[in-house]
Amino acid sequence: MIVFDLACGQRHVFEAWFGSTEDYESQRARGLVACPICGATEIGKAVMAPNVAPKGNQGNGIVPMQSGTPTEMKKMLAALAKAQAQLLEKSEHVGAKFASEARAIHEGDAPERAIHGQATHEEARALVEDGVPVAPLPLPVVPPDTTH
Repeated sequence: MIVFDLACGQRHVFEAWFGSTEDYESQRARGLVACPICGATEIGKAVMAPNVAPKGNQGNGIVPMQSGTPTEMKKMLAALAKAQAQLLEKSEHVGAKFASEARAIHEGDAPERAIHGQATHEEARALVEDGVPVAPLPLPVVPPDTTH
């Protein structure tokens, strides 16, 4: 797995994981990589060093958003974690059956409801290619059956 700092044209910077650089390039070219904040699919790699811009006309037109202090970042991550937890309270955890259950809901073979769980890269890609509305969660989720 490889992690990239990415940014959209609105200067939203986010982190995404891919199987390889080729996976990232392929998904980006097909419009499968989207900004989790605004949904834009025109995505590029963000500059990873602070305040370092591309030289001359070699840039991709994306300027990284300034991140603020570590305390501010911790507050933002805590707010994101709280918002995600509130959404997951209204969602059913289906574990490794996520891909089959999402497809069944999409095709009308299962009751419509919010679900979350795990899917392989290949399963997620197939769901997206088939028009099944899915999105990765911004933060990791501890499955309910593993909590003490």
